[in-house]
Amino acid sequence: MASVYDEVEVEDMEFDVEDMIFYYPCPCGDLFSIELEELLAGEDIAMCPSCSLTIRVIYETRKLRSFNKNVSGEKVKDVVR
Repeated sequence: MASVYDEVEVEDMEFDVEDMIFYYPCPCGDLFSIELEELLAGEDIAMCPSCSLTIRVIYETRKLRSFNKNVSGEKVKDVVR
């Protein structure tokens, strides 16, 4: 298993409602990304498409399931907390 660059709370990530993807800035200038569906399936590693770095996403499955049902354009910080 590869080591992760950092651990990030899902509440600190940006969420694209249209694509259902969480994003977080990578030091290389690109963005780490992980789909909501991947998180709901138990995946917790977000990858950067431009470099080899990965982050572990910290989240509660119960909150994500609720979030999935209630996505209506609010920022993830307003829904997940």
